[in-house]
Amino acid sequence: MDELNIENKIIVTALSNQKRAVFRDHFLELHFYDQMQLFASFTQQQRQRIYRFLSPKELGDMFDEFAEDETMVISYLKEMTPQLAANVLSEMFTDNTVDILGQMEKSDLATYLNLMPKDEIPEVRKLLNYDDKTAGALMTTEYVSIDQNKTVSTAMQIIRHQASDAEIIYYLYVLDDAQNLIGVVTLRDLMISDKRTEIKTIMNPYVYSVQVDDDQEDVAQKVREYDFLAVPVVNQAGHMLGIITVDDIIDVIDEESAEDYSGLAGVNVDDTKESPWSAALHRLPWLVTLLVLGMSTASLINHFDGLVSQASILAVFISLITGTAGNAGTQSLAIAIRKISVENDRKIWRLISNEVLTGVLIGIVTAVVITIIVGVWKHNFILGGVIGISMMVAIVVANLAGSLIPILMDKIGVDPAVASGPFISTLSDLTSVMIYFSIAQLFLKYLI
Repeated sequence: MDELNIENKIIVTALSNQKRAVFRDHFLELHFYDQMQLFASFTQQQRQRIYRFLSPKELGDMFDEFAEDETMVISYLKEMTPQLAANVLSEMFTDNTVDILGQMEKSDLATYLNLMPKDEIPEVRKLLNYDDKTAGALMTTEYVSIDQNKTVSTAMQIIRHQASDAEIIYYLYVLDDAQNLIGVVTLRDLMISDKRTEIKTIMNPYVYSVQVDDDQEDVAQKVREYDFLAVPVVNQAGHMLGIITVDDIIDVIDEESAEDYSGLAGVNVDDTKESPWSAALHRLPWLVTLLVLGMSTASLINHFDGLVSQASILAVFISLITGTAGNAGTQSLAIAIRKISVENDRKIWRLISNEVLTGVLIGIVTAVVITIIVGVWKHNFILGGVIGISMMVAIVVANLAGSLIPILMDKIGVDPAVASGPFISTLSDLTSVMIYFSIAQLFLKYLI
């Protein structure tokens, strides 16, 4: 780390003194990620000098590291001349270029497309047309392919020739004359095979691929399951269109996790620069909805006001039951949302029975414990039994709701994370109060 700090100081000094050669020698030795971090710390005036010191290719390599923050890249591109910005975009990996262009205003998009090399424009336009959050929107067309009748020697020559432009060279995709995907060869296979060996004899014909319109979450799940470095993308006819690399999958996993957490919290956790006014506007509708649902709980308690007035001791344990049930429901919700993203339908429906059984087991244990504690504390084991039974039933219902609601929402095409922790907790309060007072009413004469 100290060496990096020293290197950064040399780079900053060279940039300040406009020593182009010294700057280039030290800056280009850094990892692209370190280049990006240092670049982001510079002022606009310093960045203007960097735009003159580095080539579009060198800027494009660095900007590939910024790819997940399209807004930031766009702001940097606007600091350049339109032609330089277009050249930088053309030097980036196609999937990153498309992500950035897709976030631009239409006027800027048209400008950059007109200035980019003519041979790249059709490919970029095609990728821009794919629906967001699909395999087509994630893929890049920069991969290495080979004909099955070629030899290992030819394959190595192709790799050497295309390595600088391809996003990954570990996999070589074998295509037939119609450009359909029929196999895959790894770089390891080539290294250990005789150079005269034909590709069709060493290729693996069992290729795992994804459809171009597959959801990005399904693609991420496949890559996670098989530990792929990249996965090919094909259309319904089997024609190969591109590949999705593991770095893009990591971004998808981060994005989906942020969305799930946002849903669980009822806020957008990904927008850290949101102003207080904007944050309030986004959070208020959800909080008002929960407030209305909370008022239903208050109305229910008011409905049982006569019961509470006859046995005031019941009011002491309302928050205990509702809080415990709410916690149980939130736990079940978290498990359900996770299972929905990684399991098939059969296992998901098994989840409901597992959560109900879990709720029964937890409920029995907590019921016994709270019955003994309340019975000894208040010298009334019937009261303890009412509290215990109510808590057990409330936990089971909360577990059922926490697992069933997100599954049902997923079935109707709504993001299950919308069934957030606050929503489940508030719903559990409502059902818990109803269960508690309904059971207490049956034993009222023993509680007065």
